[in-house]
Amino acid sequence: MNYVRRMTVNSLVTTCIALALGVASAYAQQSPVRPTRLVIPLTAGGGADTTARILAQKLSENTGQSFIVENRPGAGGNIAFDYVAKADPDGYTLLYSPIGFAINPTLFEKVNYRIEDFVGVSYIGDAPLLLVANNALPVRNIGELIELAKARPGEVRFSSSAIGSSSHLASEVMRMMAGVEMLHVPYKGGPQALQDVIGGQIEFATIAMPEALPHVRAGRVRGLGQTGIKRSSIAPDIPTFDESGLKGYTVMTWYVVFAPAKTPAAMVQRVHEEFDKALKVPEVQDRLREAGITEIVNGTPDVATKFVQSEYQRWGKIVRELKLKAN
Repeated sequence: MNYVRRMTVNSLVTTCIALALGVASAYAQQSPVRPTRLVIPLTAGGGADTTARILAQKLSENTGQSFIVENRPGAGGNIAFDYVAKADPDGYTLLYSPIGFAINPTLFEKVNYRIEDFVGVSYIGDAPLLLVANNALPVRNIGELIELAKARPGEVRFSSSAIGSSSHLASEVMRMMAGVEMLHVPYKGGPQALQDVIGGQIEFATIAMPEALPHVRAGRVRGLGQTGIKRSSIAPDIPTFDESGLKGYTVMTWYVVFAPAKTPAAMVQRVHEEFDKALKVPEVQDRLREAGITEIVNGTPDVATKFVQSEYQRWGKIVRELKLKAN
């Protein structure tokens, strides 16, 4: 009897081990076995880069797998967009992009990707921008900047983080609404665009708030207005464009995670679930808000995909109205 009991116990133990190994094997087949890359279309140090790194850190902690940020700036973001569009649809290469993704197909004469080449994974959230001016510029608010531009048509220069970026279009929409002519000087990232405003080579720039605000606080540039519909909690003392006399003006950037279109739906959903977990952590939310994302959306793959399609239509119309074209 003891022998039979021992055999039964041993069999149960063996069965449990086999089941455990089977579950582990199944999990391993579904889980990343190499680093997952979040490709950014801009240089390091900007709003997209900062918020992506906050999320990559939490995703790595939660999953035990490596999520790394890879910066691929250039051509207004098109280098990164084309790269991810052509990546293997296995969930290991993702695009973490601001608004330029939806603008470029209309703005540029030729791009090597289509909106349909991607599927949304997560709609992270929205962020206002901040217009900052060189301290030597004789203006103290948006109204005075517009008056200066009217007095000096085509002479007032503004920089941006890239052609087709929210940084670029925010100033273009202001120019259109105010009926003034200004000169656009594009860069490959917000920090570079901002540096030349500080140095006096450029009159102003509309830049992601976390990039610009420290320089405003340090007195290196003057903060004239923020682009959101209401004042950001991290810059409550700076008025909106609407408050400053440009009624109805609002331009927000956003951050959405994409995967190549042929990525299996189950993989897209699983990756979204990891972003969902990270975005529900209060500490992560606080850090993202400090980095400029005033509204955390945490949208599903379907929400993200439909939102970007609507933004493509919206900004395509604006770009055509502004008669903007980039080579």
